[in-house]
Amino acid sequence: MSKVNKTAHPFDKVRLEALLNRRFFYAPAFEIYGGVAGLYDYGPPGSSLQANLFAEWRKHFIVEDHMLELDTTIMTPAPVFETSGHVARFADWMVKDIKTGDVLRADHLVKNVLEARLAGDKEARGLAAQPPDDKDKKRKKKIKTTAIQLADEKVKEYEVILAQLDNFSGPELGELCRKHDLRNPDTDNEVGEPQQFNLMFASSIGPTGQHPGFLRPETAQGHFLNFSRLLEFNNGRVPFASAQIGRSFRNEISPRAGLLRVREFSMGEIEHFVDPDDKRHDRFHEVRDIVLSFLDRHVQVSGSTEVTRMSIGEAVDKGIVANETLGYFLARINLYLIKIGINPERLRFRQHMANEMAHYATDCWDAEIHNSSGWTECVGCADRAAYDLSVHSARTGHALVVRQALKEPIVTEKEVPEFNKKVIGKTFGRDAGLLQKVVGEMDESQLVKLKGELIQGSTTISAEGKEFTLTPDILTIERKTFKQSTREFTPNVIEPSFGFGRILYSLLEHSFWSREQDVERGVLSLPPVVAPTKVLIVPLSAKEEFNPLVQEVSSKLRKAGIFSRVDDSNTSIGKRYARNDELGTPFGVTLDFASVANKTMTLRERDTTDQLIGPIDDVIAVVTELVQGSIDWAEACQRLPVYDGVQAVD
Repeated sequence: MSKVNKTAHPFDKVRLEALLNRRFFYAPAFEIYGGVAGLYDYGPPGSSLQANLFAEWRKHFIVEDHMLELDTTIMTPAPVFETSGHVARFADWMVKDIKTGDVLRADHLVKNVLEARLAGDKEARGLAAQPPDDKDKKRKKKIKTTAIQLADEKVKEYEVILAQLDNFSGPELGELCRKHDLRNPDTDNEVGEPQQFNLMFASSIGPTGQHPGFLRPETAQGHFLNFSRLLEFNNGRVPFASAQIGRSFRNEISPRAGLLRVREFSMGEIEHFVDPDDKRHDRFHEVRDIVLSFLDRHVQVSGSTEVTRMSIGEAVDKGIVANETLGYFLARINLYLIKIGINPERLRFRQHMANEMAHYATDCWDAEIHNSSGWTECVGCADRAAYDLSVHSARTGHALVVRQALKEPIVTEKEVPEFNKKVIGKTFGRDAGLLQKVVGEMDESQLVKLKGELIQGSTTISAEGKEFTLTPDILTIERKTFKQSTREFTPNVIEPSFGFGRILYSLLEHSFWSREQDVERGVLSLPPVVAPTKVLIVPLSAKEEFNPLVQEVSSKLRKAGIFSRVDDSNTSIGKRYARNDELGTPFGVTLDFASVANKTMTLRERDTTDQLIGPIDDVIAVVTELVQGSIDWAEACQRLPVYDGVQAVD
């Protein structure tokens, strides 16, 4: 098996973006009208790649963990998001250029300017190579760097700020801009004070406009509002998880990073409902030994970004990760991302710090993937506690709770106050309600004391500056026995939330490289499980005698459930394979004149360009197992002989 040097040429983002644009993986929406920032259309290979990410996500999570799949509406009435806290809190901090009025996200401004200054410092110290002359006019730089050496203490200060960046509030970001003279890099103008900008798209429902609504910024609320139905479908038992893939919308302040920051995108969200008193997971033992790269909150607050490699079992045992269920999903997220082709060395799990923690979360970790824009949050995994179900229940009066039959009834005794309603009303009039409220809020010890005083004849209670004398004919307190056969509780929620656009783009970066002998020959090493096309069928001739064989091979691949394409263009076989290497097609089969005569064909592997040969049915059987992942290329090489470049024709 041939060795491949995928690092012979440094990663070239411009070359990748040119490939993605030329082969129409995705493109700006409404392009012929000038386009709208943050909106993209996916072309044929991009759509197929995204669909395959969805399909593998469904298998990996919904099928393997028996989740309940949903498809809830995008348009949402305003009261839902008022209750959830999105109307008040779902916002980013923005700053405006004081002269031009240009709007920038405050945290991005701080990050980009400080990183540019640190890059200039390294350049001045000779620690970083001078960037090559840029002859490509299409190359875009975020911020121009200037080779200026900074004081050592200033370098450390900038590094600490960047490590803690997600922990700063809006006013603190404004203070950083003033203290370090952070200006709009496009104009060098000062910026104003940070202001909050709500990211939801507002709309209205119906012809009169009387029913305000929003396009959902996440799919989660649909799960919570349907909780009672889901619980009933699951026979009233927890834990269970619901899941869905759907579109979400966020009115981003300055979407300038391609698919990494968009205004309309696909999400995959899971809501795992669990007993708040028991957050163990019955499959945790299966993932306990999986090692992840952790960046916990304490390390970040100290000003460092150094990760710690640790098994998820150890992280849960030490309390670094809050509970088994949260840990189980972190491990499963890790497995999914690696399976679809994310480089594990460029994947880490970063814990949210105090100020960035969502208002509903008790613990939260982001799966961050490193790409040319830095570390990018692609999956969030939060313990949302009981927040969502509690607030929606309080707003609607609909009990979103679990009623669980107890194996052994709980028998308790307690003091119970009972008022004589006729007497208390005549005696205290309007104050009767206040008196009942005060007594009803007393704990066991207070009731015991009150009971003793009533046995003596009377007692006095003070409330809101008034005194009330109680006698046994007004109030009696008796000790009663209660038998509880059911337990009622509001479940907690563990939520993994996936941004597929960010995952897709990071995957494309991780998969892209150029042939060692020719930098112009770009390759996308997409795993077969997600590659848009699995097999390319290449007939060497356009003669009619090839047609039945091409149709036979195509039909057999279809029946095996393998998506294939036929490239019968009149270009050379090398160019045909090179075009499909750009599309990430992992395998190719070639039909030549010997194939027509002998019913044999060759099988080519994309990365190594190695070729094997065998009878058509044997090759189809091998390629089917390769695509399904049951064997790898090394095993395929043991099943079929190496093709030496010559097929004999009788």
